[in-house]
Order: sequence, then structure tokens, then C-alpha cells
Amino acid sequence: MLERYFRPFEAGRGLQEQLRENLLSAILDGAMPPSEPMPSSRALCELLKVSRNTVVLVYEQLVQDGYLIPSDRRGFFINEKYLRQQLNVSLKPATQKIFERPDHAPDWEARLQSSSSQLRAIVKPRNWREYRYPFIYGQVEADEQTAARWRDCTRIASTGAHMRSWVDDQVMLDDPLLIEQIVQRVLPKRGISVSAQEVMITIGTQNSLYMLAQLLGRPGLVMGLEEPGYVDARNIFGLRGCELKALRIDRQGLVVNEQLEGCEMLFCTPSHQSPTGVTMPLYRRLELLASARERDFLIIEDDYENEQNFLGSNHPALKSFDDSGRVIYLGSLTKSVLPGVRLGFIAADAELIHELRALRRYMYRHPPSNNQRTLALFLSMGHYDAHARRLRDRLARKWRVISRAMAEHLPEFNASGMAGGSSLWVTCPPGVDAWVLQRLVARRGVLIEPGDIHYLSEPRPLNCFRLGFGAIAEELIEPGIAALGEAWRELKAPHPSPLPEGEGA
Repeated sequence: MLERYFRPFEAGRGLQEQLRENLLSAILDGAMPPSEPMPSSRALCELLKVSRNTVVLVYEQLVQDGYLIPSDRRGFFINEKYLRQQLNVSLKPATQKIFERPDHAPDWEARLQSSSSQLRAIVKPRNWREYRYPFIYGQVEADEQTAARWRDCTRIASTGAHMRSWVDDQVMLDDPLLIEQIVQRVLPKRGISVSAQEVMITIGTQNSLYMLAQLLGRPGLVMGLEEPGYVDARNIFGLRGCELKALRIDRQGLVVNEQLEGCEMLFCTPSHQSPTGVTMPLYRRLELLASARERDFLIIEDDYENEQNFLGSNHPALKSFDDSGRVIYLGSLTKSVLPGVRLGFIAADAELIHELRALRRYMYRHPPSNNQRTLALFLSMGHYDAHARRLRDRLARKWRVISRAMAEHLPEFNASGMAGGSSLWVTCPPGVDAWVLQRLVARRGVLIEPGDIHYLSEPRPLNCFRLGFGAIAEELIEPGIAALGEAWRELKAPHPSPLPEGEGA
């Protein structure tokens, strides 16, 4: 009966961990009657082809945790009393529900005050790794050296004084070591000088934007957004009832002119415009700040991918020139390292940070303190800087490869973006539908992302897409672009007209 609970062991995970999970599933599902002993360690090791020590150690752990009871010469039995206490139910099959009629269900459509699921959002395929040529944005190629160093920092964070820094509920506070690293090491590289009271940790840029929308947004507030621009910012402020205003960009980023008139707040990405990748020059950054003072609006600066310029030095952040407190700076700490960790920060006037902390308390208090300490150690030990250097070198090589491949295989296409970042914004020849192209290239194992979702204004152009190259191996870029070129030539090739009825064989 237990056999169906033993899934094939996964590579890269400990055998004890997986065996414990499988045994617990069987125990909690009632697969073994409490009156019968568990399989012997000898029988189980023969069945699973693992060492007997592995089975014995797992059984002993389950005894220590209260799930099993050892019995001399009889083996291990399920601790039924403990399970009843833990689950607060008997091991018998669940009784029938009291209410079975569907008309007792609440009318959610009538109760919901907004419907986030109906918003147009970027959707990325969960199986993107199954594509041979995944030109997907926002994911990273595995870096074993970085992963190993992160594991080391996690281990160190779990010991001694470090552990005492995150065991307690910090309520409204953040890890002081992480704040110190951001203030003294991260922000100075962007030309920004702030105090510890002007920084707050968040669980990523979307979370930062959501809290800012709650505090600063309101129905009718005119919110300026780059066109094309960052979809999540558009949706977050749209949910708050803000009036969204599309702002034109060119090859130097957001255009600073009379189009900013009437904006009360705007969101921009000067370092690498999202999604086109172009960089705003210094003179225009200064013009934007002057316009903010003159027209009295706030600026939310998303400084993603700021360390990834391949030619020349990085431009200072917009906030580094701000002497009026109008720029709210958003930083991402883990997007290019381990995207799933989800840690970022906001740097802004202390008064706004104080209110953000008060709001955050009622949302989730603070990001997990153990992750904050792990990241603080990762920064303080120089691992973050080392990762950034390796990533910049790797992306620079990929950028050169993909630029040459685009010129060779898709000369009719225009790829914009400066020498930096991890993606290219591609404009197809007129009349080409990127969604049709996407479906065609998918048959060749190529994944691309159509770009019409990034536009607010109608009609949205359909002849653009984004090519992310952060997650694809360098040696696969050129053949992937070649496959994309083959699909394009197939798409533009004239198709033979069908024969008139009655003709042909």
C-alpha cells in the first residue's frame, strides 16, 4: 500500500528529506493502520534501493518528532494520539459536508470591489525552460557560484549572534545590517547619499509600487507612464483609480516637454527604459527634475538593471541630482541574483518612509528577517559585487552575440536598446503580427514575448516584441536567432494560391 507514495527520488535533493516527505504523506493520509507496524528498515531499503542507515535515520527523526512510536522487537508504530492532537481529526475518512448545495456559495462577482484578474498583464509560460531557445525576460541563467555563496550566507545567518537578529518579530523595523549595506555600499554607486531613516526594505518593486499607490494615489490623480512602459506600474495605479496618462518616449527615454503638463506623479525608468532598454542622458535627467519642480509633480524612479552597462560607465541615478525630495527611488536587490528571493527597497524622504513603514506593518510587518540578514551578509562579504561583475561580463558577451545574430539573420528588424541590460526591444517590418510570429517560432523551440501589452494607448502596435537573453545559454543565442530568421522568411514567403475548383489532379 505504501508503494504509491514513493515517488522517484529527485536529483539535487537529499534522500533523507525526500524519504521523510513520502513517509509523512503516507502517515497523514492514513495509508498505514496504527495497529500495524511500519515496514522494517531492511524491507524499505530493499524496496527503495537506498542504504539502511538512511531509512533508520528517517525513522528516528519521525520518532523524535512524535509521529512514530518504537516498540521493542516489533518495529515502529504510528502515534495515533499525537496525530489526533496535531490534526484535530480522527484517522477515519472525513464525514460528509453539512452543506452541499451550490446556492449557498457567496456571490463573489457582486461582492468584489475590483477585479485584478481582468487586468491585461504579462503572462510568461511556466514551462519556459522546456524551450530550447528561451528568449524570456526577467529570468536568469543558473550561477552555481552565486548559489553556493548564498547557501553559505544562509548557514552563517542561522548561527550565533546573526540568528538572534532575526528570530524576533521586528514589527516595523528592518535588519540594521542590510540598511547599512544599502546606505554605505549600494546607493553610493548610484551617486545617492541618504540616511538610514530614508530607506525601507520591501518584497520587490511591485510591492514598493503598491504601497506607494496606497499612500499617494487616489481616484482622478493624473499618473504619467512611459509609452511603451512597465505593465505592473500601470495596473497597480489603475487599480487605485488614478487617471493614467501615456507619455511619449524616444531613443533617449522619456520626452520632457509640454506632455508632462497636468501630471501629479509619474513613473519612469531612466537607466534602462522598460521595455525598450534605452538610457536617458544626463541633460534630459536634469530637464526632468527641473520640470518636476516647475510643474509640482513627484517622480517614481525604478532603477532596475543599473549595474549592467557594457560600454562606458553607468550614469548616476536621477535621484542623485534631486535636491527637492521629489524623487522616490526604487531598487531591486535580488532580481539579477535570485529572482525568487524577492527583496528590494525604497529610498525617499524620511517623512514618506515613516508612513510607508506604518502601512507595511498592516500588510506583512516586514520582509522575512532571516532573508534580510542573509542578503546583508551576501553584500558585506563582497559576493553581490562579484556576482554583478560576472553577470555584467556574461551579459556583455551575450549582447555582442545577439546583436551580430540579429544583423545577420534579421536585417529587416530594428533592435533598440543601449549596450546594457538583458533584453532587446525589436520592431518588425510593417504589417507583421508578433503574435503570429511567436506561434510560428514556438514550433522551432524559440520563445519570444510580443510587446503590445506594454502599450496603454489604443490601437496598440502589434509588430514589436522583446528578446530577453539573460536566461538563455550564450552558445544557443545564435542558433536561436537563426531559427527565428527561418520562421520570418517562412512567414513572408508568398503562399501559392489555391487552384480553382475543378482543376488539378
